[in-house]
Amino acid sequence: MLIAHLSDLHICPPGRLALKVSDTIGMTQRAFDAVAALPVRPDILVITGDLTESGLPEEYALVRSMLGKLGLPTLLIPGNHDVREPMIAGLDLGPHADISGGFIQFKADLGPFRLIGLDTLLPGSSSGAICDARLDFLERALAEAEGRPVLVFTHHPPFSCGLGYMDAVMLKDGAARLTEIVARHPNIERVLSGHHHRPVQVRYAGTIGQVVPGVAHQVILDLTPGAEARFLMEPPAFMLHMGRPGTGLISHTAYVGAFEGPYPFSLGKE
Repeated sequence: MLIAHLSDLHICPPGRLALKVSDTIGMTQRAFDAVAALPVRPDILVITGDLTESGLPEEYALVRSMLGKLGLPTLLIPGNHDVREPMIAGLDLGPHADISGGFIQFKADLGPFRLIGLDTLLPGSSSGAICDARLDFLERALAEAEGRPVLVFTHHPPFSCGLGYMDAVMLKDGAARLTEIVARHPNIERVLSGHHHRPVQVRYAGTIGQVVPGVAHQVILDLTPGAEARFLMEPPAFMLHMGRPGTGLISHTAYVGAFEGPYPFSLGKE
């Protein structure tokens, strides 16, 4: 079982750069090309939000076209830059999507794993929230898993990452109940998020919380208290989550770009 996990595409209309700097269409296409070129084809693609920069119908039309060319089964949840109504209207959310109550969530079974995606969008805010209706969906999806290993996906991380400017916009409302639910279910192997545009790992509620880097620009790594939120054009990346019997989930970071090599290690021998 192999999951390609991408986040934070921030697709803009053609000819527009995100934040006047980031060519998100080109960067997303290169990331999709990197996924397509993997030696082992992923079983599924999960994108944890911020598919678009502004939630415009023309942005979702472009995302849909790019995903169609990639041709992988895909699971999607919204981020704070997304807008639910045009996202639902403009994308093929697939058979595993749950849009009850107007939220965009999913539950899907892949090999021995159950994948659950939660909508943490709070319209008009960069921070996240999750209400009782969405958490009730999580409770039901966990009950149906009957103890099988579970991966929970969110856009906003429900845990601190140590970057003050990102912790200020993490999941807030509803985070306490989510943490309590996760702590009650030791079969939750990971809570996997986006939003922070950095690779982060932390122990959370008895499991592992993990943030995937952004496909677009990255947030600067500055652990100075009170540091200003800034971004830079570090190499984009995505995660590959591999399920292995007897081991559980193994995660790898895959960088997007053209790099020298590969070379055989035998070149170093005389």
